[in-house]
Amino acid sequence: MTRVRRIVVIGGGIVGLATARELARRGDEVVVLEKEPRWAAHQTGHNSNVVHAGLYYKPGSLKARLSVAGNRSMVAYARAQGVPVDVCGKLVVATTSREIPRLHALAARAAENGVPARLITAEEAREHEPEVACVAALRVESTAVVDFPAVCAALVRELSGADLRLSTPALAVRGRGGKVEVATPGGVVRADALVNCAGLHSDRVARMAGLTPAARIVPFRGEYYELRRPDLVRGLIYPVPDPTLPFLGVHLTRMLDGSVHAGPNAVLALRREGYRWRDFSASDVAEVLRFPGTWRLARRYARTGLEEVLRSFSRERFAASLARLVPAVTSSDLVRAGAGVRAQAMLPDGSLVDDFLIQTAPGQVHVLNAPSPAATSALEIARHIATQV
Repeated sequence: MTRVRRIVVIGGGIVGLATARELARRGDEVVVLEKEPRWAAHQTGHNSNVVHAGLYYKPGSLKARLSVAGNRSMVAYARAQGVPVDVCGKLVVATTSREIPRLHALAARAAENGVPARLITAEEAREHEPEVACVAALRVESTAVVDFPAVCAALVRELSGADLRLSTPALAVRGRGGKVEVATPGGVVRADALVNCAGLHSDRVARMAGLTPAARIVPFRGEYYELRRPDLVRGLIYPVPDPTLPFLGVHLTRMLDGSVHAGPNAVLALRREGYRWRDFSASDVAEVLRFPGTWRLARRYARTGLEEVLRSFSRERFAASLARLVPAVTSSDLVRAGAGVRAQAMLPDGSLVDDFLIQTAPGQVHVLNAPSPAATSALEIARHIATQV
């Protein structure tokens, strides 16, 4: 008779909850520890709610494989659970002729990754988005918008038989007699294995568990505006990404409630959970400044980083970036909206970890880099993790 394993999952975002669900479905007894008083409190609850198609990622990478599969499984799961989801598709637009080769390269990558996408003319693009300005575009049909916090609520309902603990931070981790012990304010949780899905604190949890993490989490805040005139955008409009830069650039997303969000601008957060400039942690900042990768990244992207900071303080600069895509957008159309913080893993040489990063030790699995498209891929990441526990 197979013995039931007890597995403790640290982190109650969408990846942690999806992993707990997958382990429970396989017959394991699961304990989930979440330090906040609610589920999906950080990255999951502060993102654009886009279910990505998987066209941007290096063919064969975990991101490419799991996001393409995750697009299908997340939409299917949302529909099965009665969670609002809209498969609206999106446009990636070339605003100048210089961007057309990059657009064609992106189309080729989409084909290689198995993403349904087609190149269209400017006239065809305006049939989808009458206000868009472009010389050509890529139409991506499988991109969707979903309520990710509602997905987490559905996962919690499915985990009704599990031991789910809110307001329960992990204070210490140690191995003992082939088991894992996690100290919490309510006592010690003993388990056969540990899965670390702590997001913004994943590297700290890994060190707490005796692992030397391959990368350091550096928090980047993504700042959003909302359009006063949502009728300017029907769906999702993205720029052609610059492959020499680490992020996609500001874009426009119609949400499920009909509002249109613009962003994100990307700046270094001054706290791991720093959603505003005034959110400051001296210890978090000191940790970032002591890390050699921070300075190497800053030198590599000094001009881009300065532009992001200036745009953070200037509604006019932000509007100008959006007007490249939709010329009718002006600064008076923008209203400050929420922000998210991306848990970006960085290597000591200053390079950002491009793929999902999962590091293992005996009885332990640590998810050390799972920013976007992790929410899209959550059910697939969960299956991948479950095979490694």
